[in-house]
Amino acid sequence: MPLVPIFDLDGTLLDSDVALSAPFVALGIPADQVTFGRLLADECARLGVTTEEYLSHYDVNAALPYDGVDDLVAALDRWALCSNKEVVSGRAELARLGWEPELAMFADDFGGPKRLGPVLDVLGLLAGDVVFVGDTEHDRLCATAVGCRFALAGWNARGVALGLDADVVLRRPLDLLDLLG
Repeated sequence: MPLVPIFDLDGTLLDSDVALSAPFVALGIPADQVTFGRLLADECARLGVTTEEYLSHYDVNAALPYDGVDDLVAALDRWALCSNKEVVSGRAELARLGWEPELAMFADDFGGPKRLGPVLDVLGLLAGDVVFVGDTEHDRLCATAVGCRFALAGWNARGVALGLDADVVLRRPLDLLDLLG
């Protein structure tokens, strides 16, 4: 049976660093102080703004897919999404892109940071049936927590620069197809 990919959204499927930083910048926070992969509420608290202030400046149309991601998504029979993004903006971005994963779970669905266990439960899959594709240390830890393979989205230079331990580093989105079997 081929592996089922589960993706992080921001920084993995979407080139979203500028889009995610822009609301903080609009609120007077320098872009180089923004970190990625955390819950929005945690990052807002760290930077001294409210989630509501941030969301009032967030543009759900600003983040675009990395080159090759649309082709990858179109080639998949089955895939899921597990993201720390807020559900409202996450679903709006999926709708805008016309992407329809079998399952999309966001921070609101977990009541805190994303976790792969609930995703596997809903999909009826075991850790050995999936590969989690992400770009941050939190993504790697999510995969480790359930014992599934972790593929680093190597098309995101920021993720590669972190030097994360991964089962595989994918250079281009379509490279995932070879891994899936």
